[in-house]
Amino acid sequence: MNNPQQPQTRIPFGKTGLTVPSIIYGTSFMGNLYQELPEEVKLQIMQQWFEVSESTPMIDCAGKYGAGLALEVIGAGLKKLGVDKDDIIISNKLGWYRIPLTTDEPTFEPGAWVNLKYDAVQKISYSGILECWEQGCELLGGYYKPQVVSVHDPDEYLFAATDAADRTKRVNDILEAYKALFELKEKGEVKAVGIGTKDWLTIKELYDHVKFDWVMFANKLTIYHHPPEIIEFVERINADGVGIINSAIFNAGFLTGGEFFDYRKIDPTSAEDQKLMAWRETFFAVCKKYAVSPGDACLKFALAMPQVNAVALNPSKPERIRRNVEVLAADLPSAFWKELKEQKIIGEHFNYL
Repeated sequence: MNNPQQPQTRIPFGKTGLTVPSIIYGTSFMGNLYQELPEEVKLQIMQQWFEVSESTPMIDCAGKYGAGLALEVIGAGLKKLGVDKDDIIISNKLGWYRIPLTTDEPTFEPGAWVNLKYDAVQKISYSGILECWEQGCELLGGYYKPQVVSVHDPDEYLFAATDAADRTKRVNDILEAYKALFELKEKGEVKAVGIGTKDWLTIKELYDHVKFDWVMFANKLTIYHHPPEIIEFVERINADGVGIINSAIFNAGFLTGGEFFDYRKIDPTSAEDQKLMAWRETFFAVCKKYAVSPGDACLKFALAMPQVNAVALNPSKPERIRRNVEVLAADLPSAFWKELKEQKIIGEHFNYL
């Protein structure tokens, strides 16, 4: 059931032929990230996707999430809810392949995942990415298939290079993987091929070689971090017809009061981190003055640029899903945004507020 109070879909998702809602839902919690949610809670979360979405819901998953557990849970849950395969858009980030668990805990991200029965290995190559694609379809149960695909965290794959020669090889691995994905698109197996990274410069580098249908920025287009270079790049690729998703909009929770900034713990003795803390104190003070939740401000800012199609959120509580939709449907005071600029929380160059 659609909620009539929601914002309407902003613009088509680039030239993909898809129309996506303003909020896309991450699914790492379905794979037991940091905690194991009860099965009924996972099902309630899935139900909320359809209750609140103003158009066909879109979710973002990956073979890495719980070594394929998230895909299994989603496929089974959608079947239990009686969802038709055409009534949901599934994005699957490819590059991790499920294997048997032979150690006490999974080796691919020790400490991050709870109660897994399998491990995962990285496969980024022409043949490897196709293996990941096929396995992903199987884990979804065979009935549901991803319409949207990408290579998972190619920036991290490049950062792991041992020297220049190794990096060149890894770039080629990624390009070969994308060759395979675009062949899937040509065959009509998928509708859109894209990229998501924490390092936006990797997107920029690869965009010189691959004309993506869509891109996802993580940590890099937030109320804290929005340099002119990123704004210009977003405007450029939007003009090229590329769909744009904004994710990790809270800088790993720091912007809402957390102890981590971009996945590293804040060090109060560090001069750099003291500047971060001072920035947040000013931000919180303005939010308090106007009775605005910092999280709400982050969410509204993340969609302030009309070039951005959607924001990706990863709520683990069903009630939070509806709350996020209500935030987007409401306006924040213009004086609030004006003061954030005056306090240099938002850069003067940002002309979309």
